[in-house]
Amino acid sequence: MSTPNPMVTPPGPIPEVSKATISIAGLPVDVYGLKELSPAAKAVSCLWLHHGRLRMKEDMAPTASLALSAWHRTSASSTRGLIAVAFDQRNHGSRKINDLNNQAWRQGNPTHAQDMFGTVNAMVVDTSLLLDALEGYIFGNGDFAAEGGKLRAIDQHLALGVSLGGHSVWQTLFAEPRVTAGVVVIGCPDYMTLMTDRARLSKRDTFSVADNGAGFLGSRDFPLALVGACKKYDPKGILFGTGQIAPQQPSDEEKARLRSILDPRIRGKKFQLLSGGKDKLVPYAKGEPFLNFFKAAVETWYEDGGVSVEDIIYPEAGHEFSPRMMQDAVRFIVDVVDGADKGKSAASAKI
Repeated sequence: MSTPNPMVTPPGPIPEVSKATISIAGLPVDVYGLKELSPAAKAVSCLWLHHGRLRMKEDMAPTASLALSAWHRTSASSTRGLIAVAFDQRNHGSRKINDLNNQAWRQGNPTHAQDMFGTVNAMVVDTSLLLDALEGYIFGNGDFAAEGGKLRAIDQHLALGVSLGGHSVWQTLFAEPRVTAGVVVIGCPDYMTLMTDRARLSKRDTFSVADNGAGFLGSRDFPLALVGACKKYDPKGILFGTGQIAPQQPSDEEKARLRSILDPRIRGKKFQLLSGGKDKLVPYAKGEPFLNFFKAAVETWYEDGGVSVEDIIYPEAGHEFSPRMMQDAVRFIVDVVDGADKGKSAASAKI
């Protein structure tokens, strides 16, 4: 299945925002918004941008510009700043080493499932690596110090990803405690189901119509090692493995098991999920059983986990980051960043 470019050009002019490309831990990283930081801003929020398959970090520039411009235009805070960061997924852009490994089964890549999952999971690993290093590189030497020469601190991390980047944002939210909010654009939380269906559509002989693909997981197109990786890193796999998704009101024993997994991973986090109703590459239906469980959990028996989920389907959108999606994503980002200090103020008032 071919991959269309999901990055739709936003209508109207795109605001200009400063960009500095910095080599951080051996990776070229685009950092947006450093020059626009208020002199008084000692606390900084960072938006991590994950691009899609066959794209590159530069494709995320309009998203960075629109999000930062909206924050600068609407925020009343002079003590908080917002920056955005983009870098190339592995085997993409400046890091590309083999084009075939980025292609799908239909384009002749026999290891499509392994290659794509490896790229997704590696983006999570690279984000955590850069998250450790970023503050020291951009603020540690004083070039972008706050008023009075005081060092700035990055104390809030968000992520936004599109398509392949949407898959990696799902995994990032389940893996990285410091990333507390994320926008998933046309991404899926259930890699095994997504790829089983893609094998059917691609007419892979490892997918048998007779058993509705029951033997696909563990086949040469989806080896057992990949199944094991999904159980470790993919949201559905983490919670349920290859088994059935729990009912929306699980038993008390199952609730206790799920709580022990959810608490250290997603407690207090904010999710925004943006999907195209006509998306054929990453159909909403493939993640829907997991999402129905997930949304019911955070609204009922796991309500005390403080997780919020905004799930929006755009009926006329395909596999794209449409202008309307962009508007909703920017609104979510601004709201989350705006709430960073409000949450701290409320906590301080209770002490």
